[in-house]
Amino acid sequence: MNAQGLRERKKERTRQLIAETARRLFAERGFEAVTVAEIAREADVAEKTVFNYFPTKEDLFYSRLEAFEEDLLAAIREREPGKSALDAFADFMLEPRGVLAFDSARDPHATAQLRTITRVITESPALLARERQVFARYAESLAALLAEETGAPPNSVEPAVAAGALLGAHRALIEYVRRRTLAGDSAAAIGRGVRAEATKAFALLGEGLGEYAPRPGAGT
Repeated sequence: MNAQGLRERKKERTRQLIAETARRLFAERGFEAVTVAEIAREADVAEKTVFNYFPTKEDLFYSRLEAFEEDLLAAIREREPGKSALDAFADFMLEPRGVLAFDSARDPHATAQLRTITRVITESPALLARERQVFARYAESLAALLAEETGAPPNSVEPAVAAGALLGAHRALIEYVRRRTLAGDSAAAIGRGVRAEATKAFALLGEGLGEYAPRPGAGT
């Protein structure tokens, strides 16, 4: 292996070490209570090194979200001819990753892991705020892709509406997972439940909302 390849592998190992150290400390003490300086000491690197890999403290926790965004956009961009953006989005979201990998899991640590992640996020205003920023960026990127593919005219709202609907379903599923996690349900049960809810949500989007929730008439 050449020197450049070795350097890249070393950089990736350092990045993983820093991220894993940060997530462990966040799980132990909460996001707000841990400083970047403490993470650097624990990982045995300089504080400047941490910021070289992760520009903000929030990036240490959400370091995997960038790859998720790239994978999501690639799944839609590279779908086969004739397949709708909704179907590509649904297929991507229903792949067995994250909590959806727990529906048949027997890992005794899965529930504890899910509860820890949920606790760290829901107890941190900074992480919740960053999450909203990340999803706003997702929506902009997805809307831009849909506008390009459909040839939408400038300032058309349709791509933004479509992107918002897709990502709104995603956000609703995340909140579903968190509610059930905080209620004490097991990871396996949540995994099965979120798959069923996701299937219904994407079916609803596929049918459109024209007949959804009509206002009851007087006396009903």
